[in-house]
Amino acid sequence: MSMKSRLFACLFAAGAAAASVMAPAGAAFAASAETYEQLNLFGDIFERVRNDHVVESKDNELVEAAINGMLSSLDPHSSFLNADAYRDMQVQTRGEFGGLGIEVTMENGVVKVVTPIDDTPAAAAGIQPGDYITHLDGKQVMGMSLREAVDLMRGPVNTEIKLSVVREGVAEPMEMVLKRAVITVQSVRARREKDIAYVRITAFNEHTNDGLVENLAKLKKEIGANFQGVVLDLRNNPGGLLDQAISVSDAFLERGEIVSTRGRRTDDIQRYSAAKGDLTDGKPVIVIINGGSASASEIVAGALQDHRRAIVLGTTSFGKGSVQTIIPLGGKGALRMTTARYYTPSGRSIQATGIEPDIKVEQAKLEVVEPQRLRSEADLPSHLDGGTQKPKPEAPAPATNDKDAAKPAPGGAADPGKVSTEEAPAADYQLSYALDLLRGMSLMAQRQVN
Repeated sequence: MSMKSRLFACLFAAGAAAASVMAPAGAAFAASAETYEQLNLFGDIFERVRNDHVVESKDNELVEAAINGMLSSLDPHSSFLNADAYRDMQVQTRGEFGGLGIEVTMENGVVKVVTPIDDTPAAAAGIQPGDYITHLDGKQVMGMSLREAVDLMRGPVNTEIKLSVVREGVAEPMEMVLKRAVITVQSVRARREKDIAYVRITAFNEHTNDGLVENLAKLKKEIGANFQGVVLDLRNNPGGLLDQAISVSDAFLERGEIVSTRGRRTDDIQRYSAAKGDLTDGKPVIVIINGGSASASEIVAGALQDHRRAIVLGTTSFGKGSVQTIIPLGGKGALRMTTARYYTPSGRSIQATGIEPDIKVEQAKLEVVEPQRLRSEADLPSHLDGGTQKPKPEAPAPATNDKDAAKPAPGGAADPGKVSTEEAPAADYQLSYALDLLRGMSLMAQRQVN
């Protein structure tokens, strides 16, 4: 049997099976015949391309491209994942891999270290932000893609890799041997903003809910009785695992539906509800979103908004309200196919509309505006002078050797050699707005109690 015949046989069998399931018995043959004609056309084109195209192509690449073409015609999120892409997707959602613990980028053809992650082999070896990695196990990085370099740095736990590192101010490249360890991607970062817990979620992987619970417990303990509430930052969060979005929503809800999914058939509906227990004990919550907040982020924002559990602030979210099911294909990769749509507790579809914030706040740059001099009495012709009032004596200039002379005035510029943690949020207008709003809400709640 020729390759073309084998291809026909496989494709026809698949088409006939699909037709027999979805069509009544009387119509199955007609549907199968029509499907066979279309697959026959595909086979003719496949043969012509592989034999006559000016650039020789591999059969598997042509078939993979045809599959992706079919899936991409359905919607932007359905696709075929080959074995490598499927493995990468599993690493992202698992949030754990064997590696060195370095956040990197590519600059001038070599790998540049953005930052080492705490408590990882890279941090222990003394890797610093701004270092350049030029060789991996003696292989020159120049000419590699970032993905190829990252794949080399990742590997089985407890295996070693040698890095050649160039550092500014150090004449000779440094040779470092690092042993790979289990690296956990931290999708939750949190800090204290006076009496408010600021929690940023960058993605929804397998560790997200645990990270939220752990960080929130630490901040509540640190703040103590003055704990005012939570600012949950979901900006530029592309989404991730549905179960983690449900768990994060549940962390702030006592009851009620969180999200529902509805598929192709009317009876294909799944509902997910909250269990009793609010980690904040009813304190105010503000969620910040923007156009980069998608999928799982929109589920959280929509659930808390519909239950009036949080004020959603920022700009309209991305609007990815579709569910993708991952179907493994027996070691040959996986099929990622859109199978349903998400709906918020009130029945709103997120798809192509997004979550509209309760308070629209565009990101803005804070600048000091020179005040315009308004018209005054002194501008009027023939105005009276000030009479015999004595002018105020000028204040003496501050001594330059005063120990307090170098202190910035309140609200002024801090020492350029230091980072002021109090002033850092001021550069983020949306966050500053959220913090001020939450403090106001907390103050009003206290006054109502008193």
